[in-house]
Amino acid sequence: MTNQAVKNPRLLPILLGAIGVPMALGGLQLLFLGGSFYYLLCGLVLLVCAMLLWQGDPLASKIYGGLLVFTALWALYESGSNLWALAPRILPLAALGLLFITPWMRRSLHQGRPPPLFAETAAKLVVPVFAVIFLLVFEAGTGYEVSPMPARSGVNTVNTATDWPSYGNTLGGTRYSPVSQINVENAGDLELAWTYRTGAGGAFKATPLQVGELLYFCTGGNRVVALDAEAGELRWQFDPLIDQAHLSQARYFTTGCRGVSYYEAPPDYRGECPARILTNTTDSRLIALDALSGERCTQFGDQGEVDLTTGMGNDPRISNFQTSPPGIVRGNAVVGGWVIDNRAVGPPSGVIRAFNALSGEFAWAWDMGRPGVYTEPLRGEVYTRGTPNVWSLFSVDEELGLIYAPTGNETPDYYGAHRLEVSEQYASSVVAIDGETGAPRWSYQTVHHDIWDYDVPSQPTLIDLPDDSGNKVKAVLMPTKRGEVFVLNRETGEPLFDIQELPVPQDGGVPEDYVAGTQPFSMDLPTFRMELDETKMWGVTPLDQLWCRIEYKKMRYDGHFTVPGTDMILQNPGATGGFNWGSVSVDEVNNLMIVNPLFMANQLQLIARADLPEGVT
Repeated sequence: MTNQAVKNPRLLPILLGAIGVPMALGGLQLLFLGGSFYYLLCGLVLLVCAMLLWQGDPLASKIYGGLLVFTALWALYESGSNLWALAPRILPLAALGLLFITPWMRRSLHQGRPPPLFAETAAKLVVPVFAVIFLLVFEAGTGYEVSPMPARSGVNTVNTATDWPSYGNTLGGTRYSPVSQINVENAGDLELAWTYRTGAGGAFKATPLQVGELLYFCTGGNRVVALDAEAGELRWQFDPLIDQAHLSQARYFTTGCRGVSYYEAPPDYRGECPARILTNTTDSRLIALDALSGERCTQFGDQGEVDLTTGMGNDPRISNFQTSPPGIVRGNAVVGGWVIDNRAVGPPSGVIRAFNALSGEFAWAWDMGRPGVYTEPLRGEVYTRGTPNVWSLFSVDEELGLIYAPTGNETPDYYGAHRLEVSEQYASSVVAIDGETGAPRWSYQTVHHDIWDYDVPSQPTLIDLPDDSGNKVKAVLMPTKRGEVFVLNRETGEPLFDIQELPVPQDGGVPEDYVAGTQPFSMDLPTFRMELDETKMWGVTPLDQLWCRIEYKKMRYDGHFTVPGTDMILQNPGATGGFNWGSVSVDEVNNLMIVNPLFMANQLQLIARADLPEGVT
């Protein structure tokens, strides 16, 4: 009996060639850009293996095994103990390596008489490497030990205050609940209790409030919903009937609603709606609803609503939206606003306005372009156009009578030669404002001459921080898109932890603009920002990681605060952060700050007006 002829491999060499060609070409480009030599070497070795396999030469498996070992050593050199960074460098090639030790491949390379599996060099190299990497990655994906919480000495952990009455639970936005019924011992046993379908389009951004037996939240189109907290059943719903044409423009924002505010009138109040929901709308209205029935509070403003377009210029609804709930301080509902960025200079004002939470009457306005004037503009006049706005969440210290406003910057975000002097003073800052008069008490700027869209996105978090003597200091935590957290005395604005002005990159900008020489850095707290280099570029496979490395090397990147210019830069962190409007949570009992920062970078390039494509203005 004769053995049937064994054919040389075909599919695997084609696959290796298909991978090797782009890897070699991309690796050559990366090398010319000053990047790693590995990808060129790997691509060439894959092509050699492909040719040898096509010829049926068993040397291919030995060379591939050597490549796999070299890849593992190179990956460990680049990534160290970062196991998730090791995975895309090693696992795809290791998985391909398993094909070399399949029965059909071994028969093909050895003319039907393969030696014992572990007598082959490829198996000796591939299998152990693959096994070790698999175990490392598996271990990285398993659970880890959680250190026990410090003892809560003198603190009653049985808490019956299960409400969540404000966006961040407290007016100061701590985002912490001390209830103990759900804890680390039983959280894994939770089961779904109920589901409610809103039926609304757009993104769901709201944080529901709980007051007593009701949950309150808003949906796209600023519909307000009240549910039975126990059963998830609808109690009432209010639709402000926003025009569909308005909702269709900048839809992600016009259909966005981050939440509503709950307000209880003083005990001596005898009017309608003693408990009410206050909500802003993206078509510039402030509306008051009875918290129990959802009916309009008709004595508030004009039949339950206040027109927020007053003093904002011609038809501000097309570029000025209210997407966050009002802050309530000393009986006043305080509203900010969001403008469509980077469309034009001089958009509607970033003025902050306050209205009586019971009557809707105008209380005050802080228009930074009219210092010392807290009234509405005269007929025919408008609030100062283009000033930084407050699109995120306010925080309130009712005892101090202060409301804390995180400000944006004057549009456009990445070019500032035209900006107002007062905008430069208050942009990208936290500003403490008197809740009764509208007068600014103090401000702290987190970015000077912000040309990176690093407006302050997070609700300031108000806590009482123990000092070295055991006394409580009124503090405000200010998370930023930069990944810095600044800790200030919320009465005075003075830093409680060391903040230093450090030099930042200066080169690469446009001659019409300037760059601030220094920026503030929080020295005593961790920096929640990833420093980037070529080795940090991500990819699921070596090929997309190679592409990412090439793109990185093409860009100008001088580290944090790389100056925008007419060439492509890498901005890190990008305009989403760092931190964004999710802010941070603080457990004041154990003095813990829980953070959830983003690590997202942007590509950014300025285009001269003369170089704009035809039809773009």
